[in-house]
Amino acid sequence: MSATSTDGSGAAPPTDRPSVVGLDEEAAADDGLTGAKASALARAHREGLPIVPGFVVTTAAVDRVSSGTPLPDDVLDAWRRLSEDGRRALVVRSSSTVEDLGDSSMAGRFESVVGVSGLEEFRRAVDTVVASRETAAEGSAELTGREPLAVLVQPLLDARSGGVLFGIDPVSGREDRLVVAAVEGGPDRLVSGQVDGDRYELDLTGQATEATRGDGGVRLRRPQLRALADLARRTAEVFGGPQDVEWAFDGSGRLRLLQSRPVTAEPRGRPQGPVLGPGPVAETFPEPLQPLERDLWVPPMREALGHALLLAGTTDRATVDASPLATVVGGWVAVDLDLLESRAESPRLLERLDPRPRLRRLRASWRVGRLRSALPVLAEDVLAAADHTLGGVPALDELSDRQLVAVLHRVAPALRSVHAHELLMGMLVDPAAPRLTGVSAALRVLARSRQAGLSDAEIVAANPVVLALAAPLVCRTPQLPPDVDAPDSPPPGDGSDAGLLREALRLRVRWLQEVTARAAWTLGERLAATGRLAGPEEVRGLRLADLTAAVHDPAAVLEPRIEEAGEPLPARFRMSDTGRPVPVAGSAGGTGAGGGSGSGPVHHGEDPPEGSVLVVRTLDPSLAPVLPRLGGLVAETGSVLAHLAILARESGVPTVVGFSGALERFAPGTTVRVDGDSGSVEEETS
Repeated sequence: MSATSTDGSGAAPPTDRPSVVGLDEEAAADDGLTGAKASALARAHREGLPIVPGFVVTTAAVDRVSSGTPLPDDVLDAWRRLSEDGRRALVVRSSSTVEDLGDSSMAGRFESVVGVSGLEEFRRAVDTVVASRETAAEGSAELTGREPLAVLVQPLLDARSGGVLFGIDPVSGREDRLVVAAVEGGPDRLVSGQVDGDRYELDLTGQATEATRGDGGVRLRRPQLRALADLARRTAEVFGGPQDVEWAFDGSGRLRLLQSRPVTAEPRGRPQGPVLGPGPVAETFPEPLQPLERDLWVPPMREALGHALLLAGTTDRATVDASPLATVVGGWVAVDLDLLESRAESPRLLERLDPRPRLRRLRASWRVGRLRSALPVLAEDVLAAADHTLGGVPALDELSDRQLVAVLHRVAPALRSVHAHELLMGMLVDPAAPRLTGVSAALRVLARSRQAGLSDAEIVAANPVVLALAAPLVCRTPQLPPDVDAPDSPPPGDGSDAGLLREALRLRVRWLQEVTARAAWTLGERLAATGRLAGPEEVRGLRLADLTAAVHDPAAVLEPRIEEAGEPLPARFRMSDTGRPVPVAGSAGGTGAGGGSGSGPVHHGEDPPEGSVLVVRTLDPSLAPVLPRLGGLVAETGSVLAHLAILARESGVPTVVGFSGALERFAPGTTVRVDGDSGSVEEETS
């Protein structure tokens, strides 16, 4: 093994660099000399944090040892002092310059040796740690085996308890939570994966908000939890951000910092406001939206939600005004689940003392009863008004630019009205009643029209019902799914006018969206033809107000911003104070959407094989063509009234919706049984 420099260049290292430094020496904070782990402990000691004293065999000494030079005398002298001539057991650990960093912890990649007694054991332990530099690089695209490495040596702590402390929730990234894993004795069995320990979630003061017992765990007292919360705060101050800390309480009960490195999870801030989720609108907006699409379609839906909630009497004006109702995060649309989801019926103490929430529920029941008789008539009027709006739009190529902009604005009130009545009709629909859906009708029409040799453009023009299969998008032509088959079963009879009317309202929503999408695309083509846009697709990156102003002012400069879509949203989340979605837990299990029961191997993504159970985040209508081949369908979001859920029941596919965390819980290839009646999804053992 050849000598290498601390920069990995292969040049001979300077001989004047020390072979050993104590953690209490100023030079120990030089990570090029002592590695990231040891230098962090040296910085912590300098700031008064309670580390375990020790020394470091420096990167310069390791380079010389790697080339065949024996351990220097000053290293052996340091060992004698710390180990009391071998009477005290030590821990010998790696401290590489590439581990314990903010973007990569390299946890477990390098060796540590615990319980080292005697000089020969110490020599072998150092050799083991040094050799791990090359073994860690085997099969790694990140490591070369030449990275600078130091060796950290400390006394073996006689720990009563130990574990890991995260300065933020490492899964959700929420910064108002600390997570502690604790085991009896030192943390070694925990970090090696031998046991999982007890798990605590704490607020920033150290108050436990949740505790889970695990193998090898130890119960921590309130003063210990408060001390850990204080350690999380102090390490974050010292190192400039939340830390992943290994800790232990020694025999005298004193808390010790064993290791500190940045948490590699992305901080997302502190969650606030209502619980949001994409589920109720994932079918309406299955794809992320660009700025113009958001301006055209989200405000009418937001206003409709407010009108529907107030008309139904399920909430009050102040609550509606304080709610975002509908919001867009990274292009994805989400709604206020606190307002839309049903609540538990058992009253809380405040509701026992204050009768207003219960009276509101009574008023809501009374209003829904009245709406049940009035809504069908109102819905018929709304359908007629929407059709009048649709029929009143001339051929778009015959309109001027200003008239096209007028279409974009004039459709919004109709879209708001149809959205609101569709939401209200949903209150009157029996989820179990069979009915003809827009999606199932669209599948039949699309399959038969293609068999007749029609192009997709001809099919859309002649049978706009097929738009139920295409996500709203400002584009040249709607994107219809390929390779569809008509459902085998005949269209089911409808058990109620409410269900049929709701489907008709859903279709009008999609048709009104399509009118504005076509008008916007036509404007994009014209602006591109005059050189004001690079291409018609750039119109999606404009705000509606900017597009309107540009049409009225030919000299206005257009600056479209096509935005990169964010990650799909969690099924349930709250927005943080930094504007990031922070996942929150939902209820265990899901809601049965019918279809009986069945089992099969789990599949994520497109093109599920025959008999598989498809697990998805949202009920995207474009999945309709694959339903007949499925053994089951599980969605993290969605409603039993969603088109896809209804179509799945029609196809006899066991379906469960609203199963929060299903994608993470059920790995591809796992065999599960889906019960569409009870809403349970359970792994099957062979």
